[in-house]
Amino acid sequence: MNIAAFEAFLKVMETGSISMAAEKLFITQPAVSKRIQSLEHFFNVQLFDSVGRNIQPTQAAERLLPQVQQWIYQLEDMHRDLSQSQTEIAGKLKIGTSHHIGLHHLAKQLQPFAEQFPQVELDVHFVDSEQALQLVLSGEIELAFLTLPPKPDTRLKHRVLWNDPLSFVVAPFHPLAQQKRLKLEDLITYPSLLPASNTYTSQITLAEFAKYGLKPYASMSTNPLESIRMLVSIGLGWSVLPHTLINEDLCILDLDIKLERQLGIVWHPERSQSKAMQCLLNQLESLRKE
Repeated sequence: MNIAAFEAFLKVMETGSISMAAEKLFITQPAVSKRIQSLEHFFNVQLFDSVGRNIQPTQAAERLLPQVQQWIYQLEDMHRDLSQSQTEIAGKLKIGTSHHIGLHHLAKQLQPFAEQFPQVELDVHFVDSEQALQLVLSGEIELAFLTLPPKPDTRLKHRVLWNDPLSFVVAPFHPLAQQKRLKLEDLITYPSLLPASNTYTSQITLAEFAKYGLKPYASMSTNPLESIRMLVSIGLGWSVLPHTLINEDLCILDLDIKLERQLGIVWHPERSQSKAMQCLLNQLESLRKE
């Protein structure tokens, strides 16, 4: 049984499609089907049921998935360990980043690294901060640039790169825009536009209201902060946004409350680090001290 069969299985489970798995693996659909069949023959189980033109993973496939994922991650670890003696810094470096950091901060951090180490293939995954943290925990990526959780996850190492001030904002024509010396009590009578409650930015905001026994009236929630900015700019409610997203379309409320989130990187201390990752961490530390 070769690794290619297990990689095909993972891609089919990820995409839910033989054709999409073939496309991502750059092989033909019959080749994917053949590799799946070899696994079914090896384990003497059926891994997928045909439902019309679609396929559905069986219970056996669902049970096999986490074990195969863990095995592949262990193989990657072994490969990195065996390659540590090589002097050349090369290979693929899988990193995750939140959309906000990717759009507003990451280029300055990654450009000098990419120029210095052109043999390193940067595989960048744009995901929510909360998902990025889980991907580091599971070993799917080596490190992540994200909004750090209010309560650090003790299983991971982290480093603060930026302090990101937050402000309460509305559209210039919103009723709150012209009011002075506002308090949180004044905001809860108007609709809010906040990220989902499980996001770190929302947790910071809700914790501030909770200090005073208050809870915002949420008319809707959406995770991309850029989407929230647009909804606020057309007058649908107030929100809390980082200063990097505030422009002439928004008005900062006169509210004597200072909120801040920390942006940084996290990595798993118990996983072996590729030389590329070590160099990136060192370079980030140098940039942070400048």
